[in-house]
Amino acid sequence: MSPDCFTGTLTAVEAAHAIRDGWLRTNANDDIRVIPLSDGGPGFLDCMIESLGATAVPVIVQDPLGRQIPAEFAILGDEAWVESAQACGLAHLSQDERDPRYTSTFGVGQLIAAAIDAGAKRVIVGLGGSGTNDGGAGALAALGAVAESGELAKGGAALVDVTGVDLSAALARVAGVEIVLASDVDNPLLGLRGATAMFGRQKGADDIIIMTLEGALETFATTLGKRADGKDPAVALGAGAAGGLGFGLMHLGAVRVPGISTVMDTVGMDSLLADADLVITGEGCLDDQSLHGKVIAGVAQRAVAVGKPCVALAGDVRLGKREASAAGIDSAFSMTELAGKEAAMGQPQAVLADLAQRVAKTWGRA
Repeated sequence: MSPDCFTGTLTAVEAAHAIRDGWLRTNANDDIRVIPLSDGGPGFLDCMIESLGATAVPVIVQDPLGRQIPAEFAILGDEAWVESAQACGLAHLSQDERDPRYTSTFGVGQLIAAAIDAGAKRVIVGLGGSGTNDGGAGALAALGAVAESGELAKGGAALVDVTGVDLSAALARVAGVEIVLASDVDNPLLGLRGATAMFGRQKGADDIIIMTLEGALETFATTLGKRADGKDPAVALGAGAAGGLGFGLMHLGAVRVPGISTVMDTVGMDSLLADADLVITGEGCLDDQSLHGKVIAGVAQRAVAVGKPCVALAGDVRLGKREASAAGIDSAFSMTELAGKEAAMGQPQAVLADLAQRVAKTWGRA
C-alpha cells in the first residue's frame, strides 16, 4: 500500500492504513506492507517516520506570518528530513490571510538549523504546499544571511528594497552539510513558468500582486547574482518550487532532485516491489497532473519496470483507461463513484476502506 496523501481529507499514512484495513476484510490472510509516500509536499515527514522509523523532533518555528507554531523534523543517524509545508504551508493561513506579498519562509530555515544542530550531515527538504513567494529569502535570514538594506524575512514584496545580501554566515551555518531539495516541481524562479506566474494565484495573488512579486523576485535574483561556482540558481530546475524557496537554498549549495524518486529510493521501493504480487497506490484525484512527477506515476513506473501490476484508488478518477494503462496503471477505482462526493469528502477513511474491500475481491489472492 503506497499512496500519496488525499489532499484535504487524508494523510498518506491515514490513506495507507485505510486501504490495508479494507483489504483485510476481504482477504484476511494477505501479507500487506504499508509504505506511504510523498513527492515532497505535505505528508513528506510522516512518510519518512512511518517507513524508516525515523525519530520526530519537535521544534517551535515561525509560520508564514511570523507566529510561533509547533513543527518537527525527522532524523535517523546523521540524515534528517524537513517538510517545508510544516513551517510555510498554505494550510497555516486562513482564506483572508493568503497574500504572498507578506508571507515568509523563515520557519523553514529554523527547521534546517535545528536539524543541523541535532547532528544532521544530510538534510532532505521536501518542497511543496507553500503559502509563500519570497524566493527563500526568509529561510536564508533564519540561517544567518543579512541584507545591507531592506528586509529578508518580511515576504516577497519587501524584496524590492533588498540590496547587498551577505550570505557568509548562512554558508558557514550549512558548511559540511549536504542539502537536498525533494520536489515534483521543476519550474525556474522567473518568467511564465516561474514561481509567481505558475503558483501565485493558488496562494492568494491577483494579477497586480503577481506583477509586484515577479518584479521583486527579479530584483532579488539580480541582487544575489550567481553562486561562487558561476552557476545561476534562478534558471535551475526546481528554483521556483515552494515560491522560490528552492532558489534561495540553491545559493547555499542545495541540489534539487525529483521528489517521488528520492522518497522511493530512500524507503527501498525497488526491493519491496521485487517481493510484491500487487502494488496499490492512490491520491485524492487521479488526473493528467498525476502523470507528471506525482506519486502515482512514480509508483506505477517502478511497478512496470519489475513486471508487477499496479492498482490506483482515488477520491476521483478523471483519467481514461487508455491514459491510465499507458502510465502503468492496470486499474483505477473511484471513491466518488462508489459512495458519492459528499460521503467521499465527509467520511474519507471509511469510504476508502470500503473501496479497498471491494477491490480486494478482484485483485486479492485467490
